Amino acid sequence: MGFAPNLKELVARARSDLRMGVPVVLMRSDGSGAVIAAAETLTRDRLEALKALGPVDLALTGRRAETLKARAYDGDVARVMVPEDAMAGWVASLADPSDDLAHPMKGPLQTRRGGDAALHRLGIALVKTARLLPSVLLVPVDGAAGFAEDHTLVCLPGAEIGSQLQSLPLLQEVVAARVPLTATNASRLHVYRPEDGNEEHYAVEIGRPDRDAPVLARLHSACFTGDVLGSLKCDCGPQLNAALAQMGQAGAGVLLYLNQEGRGIGLANKMRAYALQDQGFDTVEANHRLGFEDDERDFRLGAQILRSMGFSAVRLMTNNPNKLAMMEKSGVAVAERVPLKVGETSENARYLAVKAAKSGHLL
Repeated sequence: MGFAPNLKELVARARSDLRMGVPVVLMRSDGSGAVIAAAETLTRDRLEALKALGPVDLALTGRRAETLKARAYDGDVARVMVPEDAMAGWVASLADPSDDLAHPMKGPLQTRRGGDAALHRLGIALVKTARLLPSVLLVPVDGAAGFAEDHTLVCLPGAEIGSQLQSLPLLQEVVAARVPLTATNASRLHVYRPEDGNEEHYAVEIGRPDRDAPVLARLHSACFTGDVLGSLKCDCGPQLNAALAQMGQAGAGVLLYLNQEGRGIGLANKMRAYALQDQGFDTVEANHRLGFEDDERDFRLGAQILRSMGFSAVRLMTNNPNKLAMMEKSGVAVAERVPLKVGETSENARYLAVKAAKSGHLL
């Protein structure tokens, strides 16, 4: 291979380019393809450049399309036809629901039916991994590889990256060191880096847990607002501290700190969801209006870390039955569910109620 980037490295480049507003080319096996650009980072000049290539589609998730009353003929994806006179602000208003209530009539929207929506679907999956709003502009091009070379754009083979985006990246431990905590002095922090260039994840090992017995464990999703700022809108900070305290008292345990902020949609999108909650929507409704599913996290990452540390069974500290199911499916036996009911406030009472009613949390 020499110096040339492999497919995983090209995907990491593409993710970075999309965040910067640079388009990416997706190529079919027959050499045709499409230029895609993230709706969130679209500029006026790039929109005009896309229009010059031909008819432009705006790909939205089925969730976002439902909010906009746009027909999603492909089920999970709607292909909105972008008018020739459309401006970047119009595109932004379809991708971002922040002004939906103030300007509810954004249509009528014409959506495409028939034909192949595979690259539209792939483009949305790619911008999701970049933690952007799940919406892309797409223009078909012939000779995708040549077009990408002429314009110095990353070109990705669609058939190959589709399976890669769904697969679990291999996590490699980078370093581990002792970090004394308030909960206990006997603690080590392990840093794990994924091979796909995405966010690192961490494991806090308390004491010296027996690898031959179920370990007291928690899969904790990063929450900057709750864990660091002490936000009252969620119970994450109290859960983090209570889990570490309980592990410290027991003398052994593993807390996995997974960088999947906002149920896997990233901090910026989480703040968008918070703004929608201030408009009266609950957590799940806000995620759907943004175009996301209820929960975009991948708990297989936690199972992989546990197995790499030598654990095959856990006593899992959680109220979320989905975590139990994912551990079992990923080859980590759950010997016991340990409830973790802390942190309820008047500010997060509705949030917790929605967790129980819509996400099945055992509260």
